[in-house]
Amino acid sequence: MTLHELSLLLEINAKNCTQEFQRIFHGRGGLWEEYKHLTVDSIDTVISAAFYAPKEDEEAIIEMLQELMQNTRHDTLVVQRRYKGGTPSEVVREELPQELYAIENGMRFKLNLLSNQNSGYFPDMKNGRAFVAAHAKDRRVLNLFAYTCAFSVAALKGGAHSVVNVDMSKGALSIGKANHAINGVDTRGSSFLPYNILKSFSGLKKKGPYDMIIIDPPSFQRGSFEATKDYVKLVRNLDALANEECIVLACLNAPELTSDFIVSLFQEHAPAFSFSHRLENLSSFASSDEEKSLKNIVFVKKNAGFAIQ
Repeated sequence: MTLHELSLLLEINAKNCTQEFQRIFHGRGGLWEEYKHLTVDSIDTVISAAFYAPKEDEEAIIEMLQELMQNTRHDTLVVQRRYKGGTPSEVVREELPQELYAIENGMRFKLNLLSNQNSGYFPDMKNGRAFVAAHAKDRRVLNLFAYTCAFSVAALKGGAHSVVNVDMSKGALSIGKANHAINGVDTRGSSFLPYNILKSFSGLKKKGPYDMIIIDPPSFQRGSFEATKDYVKLVRNLDALANEECIVLACLNAPELTSDFIVSLFQEHAPAFSFSHRLENLSSFASSDEEKSLKNIVFVKKNAGFAIQ
């Protein structure tokens, strides 16, 4: 793909954007070798571009984005250089709104595009949140690695009885509480626990059992979680946390680990749960190898007596 071809593709995608968060270029999926270091998002009137490696055409891409914005709904351009220490962000054109939100299926989530790394919202998880919303009615939900609690908002919007949100970061949970308020979600009966999950199973069991469990850990976070050795600890404790009709959404975004990694863990360490299916990923996050992309895998208690679609 040439720079001109990239420009044409981005312009077509950008012209079709609405207020909703939309990834309009996902080079990280490996479909375009020349631009696998680049992602571009549309956030209402903001274009956000992230560079994951230094390339000679970086300034040319930034200039091209500013030119195409003249014919789209966008007026602000933010650039993040993820390859630099501290992953600095820069507002290249106009100014960011004081309050910026990612809009998804009628929900709003607070965004901080000038943060050192993560903005507070993971857009590739949209189908996962839709699944939770569709199956949460009247369920008691355990949301592990809740971060800014987008899953909790989706569950409560879907009619969940309650949600227990667990994350080590008090700051992330504070934003999570704000996300509930922004969406007019009543959190009475729900909780926000700043716990180290791997050391808190006994306390979580006392709050259970749960009808739905969401596991959405980082693939690697120094000092707190490493998927290759810690995911199994979560799976081993599921049966003690779950009721007889529990649904589990097990998530993982580690390119080096396949779906079989999770399925095998369940087969060996949580045999009471049966594999149901893997959720499809968004087409805007297409990958040259789906096993290297986001894995959202659904399991159901074997004696539940129902199937999940």
